[in-house]
Amino acid sequence: MAPNPTPSQADRAPGVAALSGPLLHPASVAIVGASDDPKKTTGRPQRFLAAAGYEGTAWFVNPRRGTVQGVKAYPSLSALPAVPDHVYVMTGADAAVDTVAEAARLGVPVVTVLSSGFAEEGAEGKAREDRLRAAAAQGPTRVVGPSSLGVVNPRNGVMLTGNAAFGEPDTPTGGIFVASQSGSVIGAMVSRARGRGIGFAGLVSTGGEADLSLGEICSATLDDPEITSYALFLESLRHAGDLADFAAAAHRAGKPVAVYKLGRSDEAAALTVSHTGALAGEDSEAEAFFRACGFVRVATFEGLCEAPALLERIPSDGPARPRVGVVTTTGGGAAIMVDQLALRGLSVRGPSRELVERMAAAGAPVPHSLIADLGLAGAKHDVVSAALRELQDSGEFDLVLFVIGSSARLNPELAVQALAERGGHAVPVVGFALPEAPDAANLLASSGVPAFRTPESCADAIAAAFSRRSATIDPKRIAGLPDGTPRLLDEQVSAELLAGVGVPALPSVALKTASIDDEVTLPFGYPVVVKALSDQLAHKTDVGGVVLGVADADALRAAVRKIAVDVAERAGITVDRVLVQPMADKGVGEVLVGYRRSPDVGPVVVLSTGGVQAELYDDSAIRLAPVDRATAQEMIDEVTGLAVLKGHRGTPAGDVPALADAVVALSHLAVEHPSIVEAEANPVLVRTEGVVALDALVRRIDDEKSGRA
Repeated sequence: MAPNPTPSQADRAPGVAALSGPLLHPASVAIVGASDDPKKTTGRPQRFLAAAGYEGTAWFVNPRRGTVQGVKAYPSLSALPAVPDHVYVMTGADAAVDTVAEAARLGVPVVTVLSSGFAEEGAEGKAREDRLRAAAAQGPTRVVGPSSLGVVNPRNGVMLTGNAAFGEPDTPTGGIFVASQSGSVIGAMVSRARGRGIGFAGLVSTGGEADLSLGEICSATLDDPEITSYALFLESLRHAGDLADFAAAAHRAGKPVAVYKLGRSDEAAALTVSHTGALAGEDSEAEAFFRACGFVRVATFEGLCEAPALLERIPSDGPARPRVGVVTTTGGGAAIMVDQLALRGLSVRGPSRELVERMAAAGAPVPHSLIADLGLAGAKHDVVSAALRELQDSGEFDLVLFVIGSSARLNPELAVQALAERGGHAVPVVGFALPEAPDAANLLASSGVPAFRTPESCADAIAAAFSRRSATIDPKRIAGLPDGTPRLLDEQVSAELLAGVGVPALPSVALKTASIDDEVTLPFGYPVVVKALSDQLAHKTDVGGVVLGVADADALRAAVRKIAVDVAERAGITVDRVLVQPMADKGVGEVLVGYRRSPDVGPVVVLSTGGVQAELYDDSAIRLAPVDRATAQEMIDEVTGLAVLKGHRGTPAGDVPALADAVVALSHLAVEHPSIVEAEANPVLVRTEGVVALDALVRRIDDEKSGRA
C-alpha cells in the first residue's frame, strides 16, 4: 500500500515536529550524573553509547569527579564546550529539577529524566513535578519523563538509557518506533525481536509524562521516513487528546499503529449512577478510543512486537470477514491455528474444487478440505512455491497463512525459502512455524513476510489487522469533564431533554402526592405505571419506587401511598411527586441507549440489551460520540442480544432503523449539550414501528456564570 503524504508540522501540535532531531538524531548528548562504574545503571549509557558506535559528541557531567570511565567529566552543563542537543539526567529528584532549569537557561531542546520521586510519591512529589515543569518553561526545553528509562535510536547509536537489555550489542534496526509508558518494555521488545528479523527505528520510555506526552513524542517522529509503523505500550490513557492528535496525523501519513494496553479487567468500571457507567468501564472506553483512532489493539504482548509487519501489508478498512486460507505441511499445526483463528471470530476458507485441481496440475496436490495440507512430502521448495502461487492468484483469499512443520527449523531453505519469495504479492502471506525456528523467522521477516512465534500471537495479529478502520477521531472532542458538580435531573425533566434531541418518550403526567385524594384526570387511559419522581433517585425499582399495572383511580391512589412509604423506609427520601405513564406494550425487545462523558476519552455512546439486567451480560457496543447512522447500525449488529430485533422463528422484526436513529440522537448530546455528563434511556422499547424510551436518567453540570446547561 502506498503511504499517504506525510503531514506537515502544521498538522500537529505547535513545535512538536521540531523535536525529532534532538530526540532521535542529536548531534551531541550529555549524561548528567554519569558514574565511573560501568556496571551501575548510571554508568551504562556511557558504555552503551561507545559500544553502539555513536558518532556524535558525548559529554559526561559529574561534579565530584574529574573523569568517568576514563573520559573527562564536567562539573555542570554550563561548563560544557557547547550546548548539547539532548541531555539525559540520572541524578536524584531535586538535583534533576535544578539540571532541567540549567538546561532551559542554556537552550537545550530535549532533556530526558530518569529520576523518580515525582507525582508517584504523593503531595510532595506532585509539588516537585510542578517545579520540574516550571523549570523547563524557563526556556525552549521539553522533558521526557521523569522516571524514563531513556531514549534509544539503534540507527545512529543513540543509547540514552540505563536499561540493561541494551548491553547486548547490535540492537536490531528496522521501521518500528516503540513508545512505552513502562520503562522495562523497551528492553523487552528488543530482546524478543533479536534474531527474528524484527527491528526498530527508535524506542522511548515516556515515564511520568510530566511534560512531553506519549502522543506528542510519537507525533514528533512522524516525518521520519525510516519509521514505518508504531508499537505503543500503554498503562493508562492519560493525555488522550495528544494521542488523538497523533492518531489523526499517523492515519494521514499511512503509518499503522499497534497498541497493547493494560487494564482489560472489569475492576476499573466507572463509579456512576447509571447502568451506562458500569458498562462503559475504563477498558471499554479505551477500546472505543482505539477504534476511533484507527489503532489496532493486540491482546498478546508477543503480538505487539510481531503485528506491525502485518499491518503494513493490510490497509485499514479491509474486509470485516476476511477469507483466510491455510496451507500447511503439518496437519496438527494447522488444526491448532484454525482453532485460534476461530476463537477470534475468523473463519478459515478451504480452496474450491477448481482450485484444488489447479494445484494438483501445478505439482502441489492437496485433499479438498478446510486446509490445503501438502503433507510431509510437500515440504519442498518447488511444491510450496506452486501451492502458494495458485492460492494467491486464485482470487479466493484475502490472506494466506502457511503453517510450517519441522523443516522450518531443520531445513529452512526448503518450504521457508519458498514462502519468503512470495512476500511481494497483492494477497499477503504470513508464516507460523510449529517448532521454535528463529532462523526461519529471521529469513521471513527480512523478506517482507510477517512471521509469528506462537499460534496465539499469529491469530491475534490477523484478527486485529482486519479489524482496523480508518481514523475517525476528532481531537477537539477529547476533553475532560467540565467544572462543577453534576446533579441528577428527575425522570420527567430527563425524558423531556432526551425527547428534545430525538429520543421519543412515553406521554406522562406528574402528580403531587399531597393532593392524590383529589379527583385525578389523566390524559390517557388505564392501566398505568406509577413512579417516584425525584432528583434524588437514580434507580427507583430498587427502593420500591415503581408500581406497574395500575388499573383505575383507586388503585392509583393506593400505589402513590405505597411508593411514598416504601421509598421513605428504604431510601430515606421524601417523595412529594409521582410520574404516571400509560403501560407500554411488550414490543419486540428492550435496549439500553446510554451516553457519558469519560474523564479520559471524552463523550461515549453505549448500546446494550435493556432493563435492570443490562449490567449482567458482557454484551454491549461502545463508540466515541457523536456517531453517524452507519456506526449506529454497526453497534446494533455487534450486540448479540439484539439479534432478536431482526425477527426469530416467525416472530416480528423490530424497527431497527428507528433504533439506529435514537442512538445517533443520543450521541449528539456531545455536540448540543456538552454540560451533560451522563444520560440514559433504559429501557428503550423497540416496536415493529418506532421506538420509545420507558425511563430516562440525565446528570448535568450547570453553567453557573450563564445559568444555562
